[in-house]
Amino acid sequence: MAAGGPLLPDSVLFEIFLYLDHADVLAVGLVCRQWRAVARDEFLWKELFYRYYRVSRDVPRHPAAVSWYDEFQRLYDTIPCIEVQALKEHNDQVLHLSFSHSGCLFASCSKDCTVKIWSNELDISLQHSSNMRPYNWSYTQFSQFNSDDSLLLVSGVFVGPHNSSSGEIAVISMENFTLLSRVRNKPYDVFGCWLNETNLISGNLHRIGRITSCSVLWLNNAFQGIESENVNVVKRLFKIQNLNASTIRTVMVADCSRDSEEEESKPKQTPEPAVQELPDDGGVPAEDELQQFFDDIMGGCVRPAMTEAELENKVAELFIRNRTKPPEVNLLSTDSNSKTKYLIFTTGCLTYSPHQIGIKRILPHQMTTAGPVLGEERRSDEFFDSLDHVIDIHGHIIGMGLSPDHRYLYVNSRAWPRDCVISDPMQPPPIAEEIDLHVFDLKTMKEVKRALRAHRAYTPNEECFFIFLDVSRDFVASGAEDRHGYIWDRHYNICLAKLQHDNVVNSVAFSPVEQELLLTASDDTTIKVWRSPRTVRIQQARKPRPRKLLFSWLMNQKS
Repeated sequence: MAAGGPLLPDSVLFEIFLYLDHADVLAVGLVCRQWRAVARDEFLWKELFYRYYRVSRDVPRHPAAVSWYDEFQRLYDTIPCIEVQALKEHNDQVLHLSFSHSGCLFASCSKDCTVKIWSNELDISLQHSSNMRPYNWSYTQFSQFNSDDSLLLVSGVFVGPHNSSSGEIAVISMENFTLLSRVRNKPYDVFGCWLNETNLISGNLHRIGRITSCSVLWLNNAFQGIESENVNVVKRLFKIQNLNASTIRTVMVADCSRDSEEEESKPKQTPEPAVQELPDDGGVPAEDELQQFFDDIMGGCVRPAMTEAELENKVAELFIRNRTKPPEVNLLSTDSNSKTKYLIFTTGCLTYSPHQIGIKRILPHQMTTAGPVLGEERRSDEFFDSLDHVIDIHGHIIGMGLSPDHRYLYVNSRAWPRDCVISDPMQPPPIAEEIDLHVFDLKTMKEVKRALRAHRAYTPNEECFFIFLDVSRDFVASGAEDRHGYIWDRHYNICLAKLQHDNVVNSVAFSPVEQELLLTASDDTTIKVWRSPRTVRIQQARKPRPRKLLFSWLMNQKS
């Protein structure tokens, strides 16, 4: 069966044969007497594929693949693993990268407190740099273009009175790079995100007790500094209770109106739904039990007397039973006509380290700042908004990213020990050095495939920081503390490349229109540009060849 397409160069074929053991080489020699015959033997390429990439044989070929040769060629030739440029305009750690939706621009944030805008051409160049220190920022940490690439959201750490640190979000016009508005954002690792072209989501944290708080998520108008005083520029979206010192962080929006990608192959085994199990004490409604507990306190029936910390822990334990709605079978609709969006964020219920993913539906009438400034009126027993769904990771979450169609959620985490018990929310369990990359289907709320484990981290729980990952049509990439970026294939679940830096890799970003282009940002202050071998060959072929020295000498003599 003919594979078709261009033949691999002999150097690649030699590399393949060197990879095989002696018996395999002899077998290959019997099958084909000439090098060219290899590219036309479909059975042989299937064998080479499974052996070379160490893929389990029960994993089928990618549904879009024409032949095994094409699959081998795709993974060998289209991975962005060749460094073509190093951008060194930042003078401190580079923390985050984000592409515009058109792929023409990208932004970078850094500990040097600047956000830089780059023009994505054959040779990437710096187009603009905004210094945020005049606004009392300590550093910039995150950025995101709105859907039409006209505005840039920039999140950073704001230094307030008495050197107190909080977060702030700035909106920058991409037409003339002017600052349009500034929004407070607490805690700073909420980061913020766009809900639509002109509205963004921020957070605020209110302490209720020693380890209990509530997070208020706000919808903000990007043009609030220039809107009429009669127009609402902010509106409360949700008010969510935080338990056991946890807070809401890392908000992102999943847009269910996007076109779904082709269904991925089914996993070998179906894991149990990753749904939070809520305690049940004999079927007594949580609000009735809480009211009874308060009545007992007021009546002096609680013996022995409880300390303030014990009282707060008991109330939090009762509240958690009413924190989440019963999970729905299909929370996220894949109907292309659906206008529903979902807010996704990290949270927790056992300790301050983020170990759960909360999901909250955003209804159509909530997607505008029009209407009551404080949002919908609630009944007395609905002081806090309940979550629509909770995914328990059983470990410290250090990164999240959505697939391009927003169907799959990729999560980096460092696992807790199996069967660990948390008795003190301020003392979370130790976390593993290995980083696990989980994949969740947001339609079924189940984990799909096995967790990937190919990178490591070293910082302890209390110092653990966020490492941004990114997902393209075929690949997923992530940074790591081991001074490398990593690229995996989404279908075969295998690590394809390690991209070296001189320090921690904090962020990676695929071009949204060209997945053979990848950016990596590091604590070594550089941004590296990686392209695939195929792209590099094409670009080199397009460059004009220098004239030979003899021809140049003859031309000079004639002149």
